[in-house]
Amino acid sequence: MTEQRTYPHGVTCWVDTEQPDVAVASRFYAELFGWTLTDATPPEAPGAYLIATLDGQDVAAIAPAPADTASWNTYVAVDDADVTAAAVEAGGGAVASAPEDAGPGGRAATCVDPFGARFHLWQARRRPGAQLANAPGTWNFSDLHTPDRAAAMAFYRPLFGWVDADLAMGAGTMLQVPGYGDHLATTVDPGIHERQASAPAGFADVIGGLLEIDDGRPHWHVTFTVADRDDSVATAERLGATVLSSGDDMWTRHALVRDPQGAEFTVSQFTPPDGDW
Repeated sequence: MTEQRTYPHGVTCWVDTEQPDVAVASRFYAELFGWTLTDATPPEAPGAYLIATLDGQDVAAIAPAPADTASWNTYVAVDDADVTAAAVEAGGGAVASAPEDAGPGGRAATCVDPFGARFHLWQARRRPGAQLANAPGTWNFSDLHTPDRAAAMAFYRPLFGWVDADLAMGAGTMLQVPGYGDHLATTVDPGIHERQASAPAGFADVIGGLLEIDDGRPHWHVTFTVADRDDSVATAERLGATVLSSGDDMWTRHALVRDPQGAEFTVSQFTPPDGDW
């Protein structure tokens, strides 16, 4: 039996999208990424929460939007959702939705950082988080877009133990949980350190990124890995999405996409200069 992927406190662990029309979103993402969608909502609960799987492994979810807007959300694993939610408020953030059980899967809370960026806490029980990542059609990364790096880190560092690092070789500002790479090496990815020998030091501990913005809305942005950026862009456009921008850098070929109901995300084809990590 394959070992389940688990997430220590402070590691980003899950993404979902809230959509005004779940059926429309399901058709779009199922064709774009090859997902199979299954409703995980308990019979007595209202609404629907569709778990997306790829090769039988959990990768993301689709849920109804509480308002008529679509968005992608990022979840951070925590040891205790109630304790961390209290710390969010003590640190100058807000709790938009108090911790509550999400069926047998775990306990969740919705929080907002001091600049207005929304994120979720996830205290895992039956569902630890994404079981397949960094493969075509799956979640690759989440980035915090914020106007003030220092102030943002003053909020997030005590909550999650994050370190912000400007890694070498043009990798940008990365968020790290020290020791996460060792956790992966002893659980689901025993070869991670050897495979990333040519990567910047500390890359195995990376759990997200940080982008300082001068304007625009502070938020958490989600990126998905794809096998071919151009093919994915063509498919997204055929399915009714809008491609807002695209570009190439040292590590990726990427494109910013707005789905048919307005949720924005990035597709990214990994093209490292020194081979595959």
